[in-house]
Amino acid sequence: MTGGQKRADIKYGLNVGVILKEDQSTGRLTYGKVQKILTNSPTHPHGIKVRLHTGEVGRVKEIV
Repeated sequence: MTGGQKRADIKYGLNVGVILKEDQSTGRLTYGKVQKILTNSPTHPHGIKVRLHTGEVGRVKEIV
């Protein structure tokens, strides 16, 4: 679908694709459900930072 630069578009339990810190060079996406939204600002150019149910933390690149 679309990117996750707007905090208002991200909801708890939403299925998303995120880029983890260690995958930034490769651009590999990790998919999961949003457990917690970590970015406080309404927008972020690189994507809203979230914690997935697996405990992994990354920036939302795709909402599925």
